[in-house]
Amino acid sequence: MHNFDFAKPSTIADAAKALAADGAQALSGGQTLIPTMKQRLAAPATLVSLTGIAEMQGVCVGDGGLHIGAATPHAVVAKEAAKHYPALADLAGGIGDPAVRSRGTIGGSIANNDPAACYPSAVLASGATVVTNKRKIAADDYFQGLFSTALEEGEFVTSVVFPIPQKAAYVKFNQPASRFALTGVFVAKFPNGVRVAVTGAGNDGVFRWAEAERALSADFSASALSGLQVDPAGMIADLHGSAAYRANLVKVLTGRAVTAAA
Repeated sequence: MHNFDFAKPSTIADAAKALAADGAQALSGGQTLIPTMKQRLAAPATLVSLTGIAEMQGVCVGDGGLHIGAATPHAVVAKEAAKHYPALADLAGGIGDPAVRSRGTIGGSIANNDPAACYPSAVLASGATVVTNKRKIAADDYFQGLFSTALEEGEFVTSVVFPIPQKAAYVKFNQPASRFALTGVFVAKFPNGVRVAVTGAGNDGVFRWAEAERALSADFSASALSGLQVDPAGMIADLHGSAAYRANLVKVLTGRAVTAAA
């Protein structure tokens, strides 16, 4: 690991100022960045920790739904969101292992946008709003491909606001070694329709399955998916599973999520 300076601001304004310096990089839970630095694949001049900012922590219900501070660890979301959004709490409680859940944060997860991460599917399926130090970004505009988001230079996630659906569930097929989602599906039913988001399977990262959304909006049951097929052409193919295998998993897990939600 290369030498670096460390800053731990206590306010969003101070964090923005620190991140404006050349070579500065935001640090949230560090579950991806620190191993990357240990392998000397990243060498920021200054790490700016966001974990000391009180206004970026915690879970509460407010205007627009469930508000979660970006520096809130997965374990806290699993506990404090359970009463208001059980499906989201279940997702958070199934990330990694206890050590990862105690350090990893929702803001770090969606800022990194790993194609197999769980949180992006919840954000996209919920139609959540990503709040940054500069603006608010709709979930449909936020995720822009593998490890790519709408975040600009010097911009960082401060909170995420989740509309609370009538029914929802997240089901994933774990990659046993990493505990990332080989494929994961989050289904959320709202008064105006159903949203289905898939992680771990798409070549371009998290995506919505529009055909399933239309079918489930008309009939919220697993049987509504019987005539649908997922095109393998857009799926990841690697040593853990072929494109056709993942395409089939998307359909199977969507059906299970609908059944669990209903």
